[in-house]
Amino acid sequence: MPTFQSDGLTLAYEVFGEGQPILCIHGFASSGKVNWIDTGWVETLTGAGYQAILIDNRGHGASDKPYDPERYYPQDMARDAVRLLDHLGIERAALLGYSMGARIAAFAAFQDEERVACAIFGGMGINLINGLSDGNDIIAGLRAPTLAELSHPTARQFRIFADHTKADREALAACMETSREPMARADVRRIAVPVLVAVGEADTMAGPPEALAELLPQGESFVIPKRDHMRGTGDPKFKAAALEFLSRNFAAVR
Repeated sequence: MPTFQSDGLTLAYEVFGEGQPILCIHGFASSGKVNWIDTGWVETLTGAGYQAILIDNRGHGASDKPYDPERYYPQDMARDAVRLLDHLGIERAALLGYSMGARIAAFAAFQDEERVACAIFGGMGINLINGLSDGNDIIAGLRAPTLAELSHPTARQFRIFADHTKADREALAACMETSREPMARADVRRIAVPVLVAVGEADTMAGPPEALAELLPQGESFVIPKRDHMRGTGDPKFKAAALEFLSRNFAAVR
């Protein structure tokens, strides 16, 4: 995979297709491949005439994996995303984020509004503001000697996922400590670009999408039917809603 430098770290990325650029930012314990290729998102986006740009966030995939929690604040990870646009010579792009990736996208849209044409926050509703209540349990689960010792359902879910993706669990534990920092309600209100907030009907981690969309000046919500947090990622109805949103709101220029 090609790489670029950001904040002293070497980060990996991939680019697929031609057309208007969409920067896809994956969720916690995932990677560009797992979140966007394996779920069919790259095929969907390129098939619709867009260019799909995948970043492996710091601590994930083929990117550097520091063990210092101070390296994982969402503001810094958002700067990684914008620096990738710089590296590729892209002036403005749409952002597509899922879960932690949606939080990163929100901070990027707030910090660098002029670089963002529109954004899709998947798997992240009002808990962008309220925070993640299970974070400490997830950290403990990542650091537990074996899966058999875990009883907390969310901790087990992420431990299984991290083991499946062969992730660096210590880097993920460090990431979880600080990447879940909530966004201030006042800052959410200042995200001026169009935003689609899409959350699974059975997603208890993200919080309701409607409550977040109401705070956004140009926010709209979509409930992914019959999906929880993990299974909402590649849902066909989510993809269809995202493409419809992009068709109305994406006028980025490379």
